[in-house]
Amino acid sequence: MDTLFTLTPPPVLALCLIVALVAGIIKGMVGFAMPMIIISGLGSLLAPELALAGLILPTLASNGLQAFRQGVGAAVESARRFRVFLGVGAVMLLLSAQLVSVMPAQVMFALIGVPIVLFAAAQLLGWSGQLPGGGGRRVEVAIAAFAGFIGGVSGVWGPPTVAYLTMIGTEKTEQMRVQGVIYGLGAVLLTLAHIGSGVLNAATVWLSLALVPAAILGMWIGGQVQDRIDQHAFRRATQLVLLVAGLNLVRRAFFA
Repeated sequence: MDTLFTLTPPPVLALCLIVALVAGIIKGMVGFAMPMIIISGLGSLLAPELALAGLILPTLASNGLQAFRQGVGAAVESARRFRVFLGVGAVMLLLSAQLVSVMPAQVMFALIGVPIVLFAAAQLLGWSGQLPGGGGRRVEVAIAAFAGFIGGVSGVWGPPTVAYLTMIGTEKTEQMRVQGVIYGLGAVLLTLAHIGSGVLNAATVWLSLALVPAAILGMWIGGQVQDRIDQHAFRRATQLVLLVAGLNLVRRAFFA
């Protein structure tokens, strides 16, 4: 506990807990964005590597709950259906995690933010987000590789995954579960990768643990809202969250 307060004085820790709570609420509503919100919020309060360490365990815990909300069988079926996406993303995540210490933060934020702003803006302007035939296997592999790459260096792999699920017209309940499975397995790999990279260590793990209860509480609150909205409202909320998160990342890349 002393280590925690050394890394994050109580006033800063209180702000970090609020960030985790808000991130949980948004994730409970749309199924993603927790890492984006935590890395953006904590990145304004802490060093980038400490912010990355902070998001790891809340992301792991919340995605486990999301993946198994409809039971183990449904989660296994989702994993089977998206096995190519999972496999390609996993390999890229493990490889790119080693770049954290050498890649400038601004480059990392730009890689995530710019394509996501373009995608979300196009959807809000009327593009359905769908491609003929769902885009095919090549599109799946390309998006999975991109998601895994940026996930390894930033802990954020949700936006390209959501973009892909939108392209293939995934139904709301299934999309929530699939996101939980994809992000959950990614979170396991991210945890292992950053134990290896040294980002998550005996000191920083206390911050990550401290954020878990706030994130889970927020996710429960957001889940109550998500259960009451229809498919159209769910898609619009998803698009707005993508746009806001992407704009914030672009701001940090070019104007911070």
